[in-house]
Amino acid sequence: MIEKHIVLEDIDPVTFYGVNNGHLQMIKSLYPKTRIVARGNVLRVLGDEEDMAKVEEDIENMRKHVLKYNTITEEDILDIAKGQKTKADATKDVLVYSISGRPIKSRSENQQALVDAFEKDDMIFAVGPAGTGKTYLSIALAVRALKDKDIKKIILSRPAVEAGEKLGFLPGDMKDKIDPYLQPLYDALEDMIPSVKLQDMMEKHVIQIAPLAFMRGRTLSDAVVILDEAQNTTPAQIRMFLTRMGWNTKMIITGDMTQIDLPRQQKSGLKEALQILDGVEGISIVNLNQKDIVRHKLVTRIVKAYGAYDKKIASLKSNNTQNESIDKD
Repeated sequence: MIEKHIVLEDIDPVTFYGVNNGHLQMIKSLYPKTRIVARGNVLRVLGDEEDMAKVEEDIENMRKHVLKYNTITEEDILDIAKGQKTKADATKDVLVYSISGRPIKSRSENQQALVDAFEKDDMIFAVGPAGTGKTYLSIALAVRALKDKDIKKIILSRPAVEAGEKLGFLPGDMKDKIDPYLQPLYDALEDMIPSVKLQDMMEKHVIQIAPLAFMRGRTLSDAVVILDEAQNTTPAQIRMFLTRMGWNTKMIITGDMTQIDLPRQQKSGLKEALQILDGVEGISIVNLNQKDIVRHKLVTRIVKAYGAYDKKIASLKSNNTQNESIDKD
């Protein structure tokens, strides 16, 4: 009889063991010729060498299942023990799974274009109205790349521009003041990575979230770097950001040209960058629209109504300008 220690690395052992250790009891019953004892995230397995090889392989496959899908069921455990594919493994085109086990994948033609662009090019601009999944899908692509070990870190950034509200009065240190700007990024990450694991990754700087101003002087290598709300960058800021790109790095720049919060006289850096970089080899520009909105159905109607209003105002301004020109003549 031999003994082996199996470490449940990179996963939450509570998820692996199940409610009231239900999964662990099931695993024990599937391998009656071995003795399995759990201590924290380590399984101590005792048995004959021939039996041990099978147990070790199956437990490692179960660990990988939890790592990939953030969950495991009794049905999954049975399938793995039988050497069969689980239901989740049979599902196609999934980027990652939420912490509840929900598959996260593209849900429209343009969202799939974003996924395809990520596979093909190293810099992607994803531009579209609110609710089209630009940020969420971009973070899902980054999390998948990190889990697949294609990169070593994820870097997420946003310009700290207030949307009509002043946050300078908020108490606390610099982190406390900038966190409100970065909350949408935290929300997406918390949906895809268990909280304990996410906290550990952030403490180890595997996942970094910082305002755009903190990017100056850095070279960003072995990473997926996402700049969110890029419509609120100045031309100088976005130029600085784009030139931070290092080796084995992909950059995703997202923005919504209908929600620019810069002072009226300030030109959007994203708008300028799209004009300058259009057609440059290795750069993809993906435009999302109302058909790609995946929030409440009212969001689509709101975006459509505001779009019609903006066109009306633009038309009125154009007519007024023409009339003024005629009057001067």
